[in-house]
Amino acid sequence: MQIRDLPYADPGVPDVRSGSRFLLWLGRNQLGGQVKALLWGLLLQLGIAGLPLGVGVAVQAVVDRDGGRLGLAAGLLVGCGLAIAVGDTMLHRVAVTNWITAAARVQQLLSRKTAELGSVLTRRVAAGEVVSVSTGDVEKIGWFVEALSRFAAAALSLLIVCVALVVYQPALGVVVAIGVPVLALAVLPLLPRATRRADVQREKAGRATELASDTVAGLRVLRGIGGEELFLGRYRAASQEVRRAAVHSARMWALIAAIQVLLPGVLLIVVVAYGARLALDGRITVGELVTVYGAVALTHHPMRNFEEIAMAFSFSRPSAKRAARVLALTRTTTTTGAAGEEREATGDLYDPMTGLVAPAGRFTAVVCGDPDVAGRLADRLGGHPADQDEGHTSVLLGGVPLDELPLAAARTAILVQDKDPVLLSGTLRELLDVPSSGAVRAEDALAAAQCGDVLDALGQASVDTDGDPMRTRITERGRSLSGGQRQRLALARSLVTDPEVLVLDEPTSAVDSHTESRVADGIARLREGGTTVVLASSPLLLDRADRVVLVHDGQAVAVGTHRELLAKEPRYRAVVTRETDEELAAADGRLPDIDTDELEALEGETA
Repeated sequence: MQIRDLPYADPGVPDVRSGSRFLLWLGRNQLGGQVKALLWGLLLQLGIAGLPLGVGVAVQAVVDRDGGRLGLAAGLLVGCGLAIAVGDTMLHRVAVTNWITAAARVQQLLSRKTAELGSVLTRRVAAGEVVSVSTGDVEKIGWFVEALSRFAAAALSLLIVCVALVVYQPALGVVVAIGVPVLALAVLPLLPRATRRADVQREKAGRATELASDTVAGLRVLRGIGGEELFLGRYRAASQEVRRAAVHSARMWALIAAIQVLLPGVLLIVVVAYGARLALDGRITVGELVTVYGAVALTHHPMRNFEEIAMAFSFSRPSAKRAARVLALTRTTTTTGAAGEEREATGDLYDPMTGLVAPAGRFTAVVCGDPDVAGRLADRLGGHPADQDEGHTSVLLGGVPLDELPLAAARTAILVQDKDPVLLSGTLRELLDVPSSGAVRAEDALAAAQCGDVLDALGQASVDTDGDPMRTRITERGRSLSGGQRQRLALARSLVTDPEVLVLDEPTSAVDSHTESRVADGIARLREGGTTVVLASSPLLLDRADRVVLVHDGQAVAVGTHRELLAKEPRYRAVVTRETDEELAAADGRLPDIDTDELEALEGETA
């Protein structure tokens, strides 16, 4: 896999049973890149390991005044230099490719999971954790995947060096062969503690990121109530906790790094002392002593990979665990596949859980009374039932369960606009450039959503677009616009899409009554002949609907026009007109329920 081949046509089905299994799955899916990095790493490490041999041969050749062997040593050193140059260059190239491709695979998997789950994702996982996984965690996962092959090359080269030294000079080679594994394994007892500290640091960093994300998202509200300093203090405290955890973790890694420097130094002293005695006794030559000394001195280069792989695993394992937890999330209902592809999904929309029916081609309004119930119903109508809805029958479109349709087909048929839609940064033209039927022009959608004042504001704000509002850039989440303007632009985007079924959750909650009335007319006019479901409690919207359904205690209990339900259904009237129990009782010609103690107190006062 090359970087130019990204994104993957199919990132695959990840093993999300655990973080370690997810890392193993990533490494296995990049086996070709891992093998390339291993081979180039071996060339680099063996080139470095060959330098002491060339130096030792050159020293002995000078001692013996042998010009031929000196030339051989020079050639050996030149060959080692070329091997180092080529190996280091290609290893870096392949390692970066492995890192980027692994990170891209994870990001692609996360993007697909986000698209699959939709708004349900942030109800199951905190938004801050999703941001943390898709940014910092992806980097650490890619780091481990690319470091794995370099570690394997370093370990294999150390094994080759030890075997070669035993063959080359058995007396000193045995000492090195025993000492190097001890050096490699010496830090193992410290790794669990370092891993725990790294986990604590990542956990605190994740909480701080989540707090920052939530604070930024609610900054407008915080400013309105004067709560900036309160949340700033909370974030300051959280960041200090992260700093302390990072320092606490860094101390352990510093100790591990110190051991990796100290123990090779001790081994080097032992080899020099023992080798000097052997040289004085005439059992080894000066050149052999220099060769063994150089080989031991250069073991610090591959040994650094042992420390790095330990750090990479310690930091990537919790990151992989979090990524696996997100990727393991599934829709409550699952697509059955090919059987659904042949079925046509068109007709009435029916929710078996509530008994709600939205006839095809009609404008249906739904009154729930509870915004949370309305939000869950909107998600369920879009094929994203909440966790507590598990086990209930899927919503039917024309008699076809949504969970028997391919996800793409279900998304094409039904569009759900949340009560808090998000506007991505870009120009207004880019905002409205969405997959659509092509039957609704952007101009008509903007007019139906009453976006005239928005166009005027964008035209005046544009500097280099000659007053063209369609070319004016909208900031992230539309922060430069008011809440009502953002809501109407989101509505226009939904109207441009022109799906078979359009579900709107409180589409006019942030606009004034005059604008709301015109928006309601625009929706009814532009969606004429299409199936539209609006969850709202505003009389202005309800009066424009062909039919209104009252959902009470999770069940559709009344159906009619807005005026019919106002006249005959007290529960509907209570939600729409905000009447109290006493007012309802008076309207029904009966007294409200009074507590017995209150009744006795009233009788006592009367007496």
